[in-house]
Amino acid sequence: MQTLTHRQLFFQHVAQTSDFPLGLEIDRAEGIYLFGASHVGPSHERYIDLISGIGVSNVGHRHPRVLAAIHEQLDKYLHLMVYGEYVQSPQTQLAHALAETLQHNGPAAQLDNVYFTNSGTEAVEGAMKLAKRYTGRSEIISCFNAYHGSTQGALSLSGDENFKRNYRPLLPDVRHIRYRKWADIEQISHRTAAVVMEVIGGEAGVRVPEAAYLQAVRQRCTDVGALLIVDEIQTGFGRTGTFWAFQDFGIIPDVVLCAKGMGGGMPIGAFISSAEVMSVFKNNPILGHITTFGGHPVSAAASLATLNVIRDEQLYQQAEAKGQLFRQLLTHPAIRDVRGKGLMLAVEFDSFDVLKPIIDHAIAKGQSGVGVITDWFLFCNNSMRIAPPLIITDDEIRQACHLILEAIDAVV
Repeated sequence: MQTLTHRQLFFQHVAQTSDFPLGLEIDRAEGIYLFGASHVGPSHERYIDLISGIGVSNVGHRHPRVLAAIHEQLDKYLHLMVYGEYVQSPQTQLAHALAETLQHNGPAAQLDNVYFTNSGTEAVEGAMKLAKRYTGRSEIISCFNAYHGSTQGALSLSGDENFKRNYRPLLPDVRHIRYRKWADIEQISHRTAAVVMEVIGGEAGVRVPEAAYLQAVRQRCTDVGALLIVDEIQTGFGRTGTFWAFQDFGIIPDVVLCAKGMGGGMPIGAFISSAEVMSVFKNNPILGHITTFGGHPVSAAASLATLNVIRDEQLYQQAEAKGQLFRQLLTHPAIRDVRGKGLMLAVEFDSFDVLKPIIDHAIAKGQSGVGVITDWFLFCNNSMRIAPPLIITDDEIRQACHLILEAIDAVV
């Protein structure tokens, strides 16, 4: 019987999400690098991961402190009981550490109660239920060209009909407004349970708002009694220059959503609010929100280690300077704009037809040397995603930019 290769098994048995997956076969990862499986030894192909697995590997791949925390927890216990019943030290320590990152916003914030989930989309789902239960209202407002996840509730919030039309009917009473358009703020009303908004528009191509705009949204929510839910799933854990992106905009949300970069490569998410708001899950009905694996002890231990690395090594304080270095180096006649905040950047080209061959060429360099993995955005396909691990060094940034510019020259 013929033995199938991993690539053949991948295409035969792993459900695909497009007709053109990258199909890179990775043997191992370390720091900012992914290593291909086709060679053995120090000279085998490697790739600079400039997208961190889409915003996940903020402290790099296989950070030693994250690995140590995982190994230590493996020797104690794995899953014990459905979420919220047993006192588990990885969860309690992580919840306390998360609350500490939010307390310097002032005592009015009261963002000190954490509900753990397995992913970002589950955090969105839980927060939507929380807002409806707390306010007694049904309308939820989000933005056009925003992405909040793919489960049916989160997909209802996402602001692009192309991803939604074949899955309707979705949740009723969801309204969309235009991000950064002041006039649309008035649509937030006394019918609104919550406004779910990215601090920085991620899949729209890294759109950074004025602080005054977010402050006006915050004030409008306060005036009408709606909850402001900020989606920090891509921006949180140091990516934009502060631990949480909203901390640089002079607002205090009612609920914070996080996932992706919080796990150090392990699956975990959370929604964070006050004890008062979160208490509505306790009754009418009891167990108002349930998860079996949310806050899995190994994932929680990895997340706590990730948080401590970002804090102890002050990685978020370095993000802005590193982002500026990318901006300085990525200059080329084919580049129309480089925008963003910290290490969350978008490099704009004329069109997807220009960008896609550049991305492919940059990756293909891995066959003979060092490749660079970049990507585009769901709702902005003429812009290159740059979101490397926060641990990337200046020399590594220079090397990555040199390779990107080489790819541009080769294609354009």
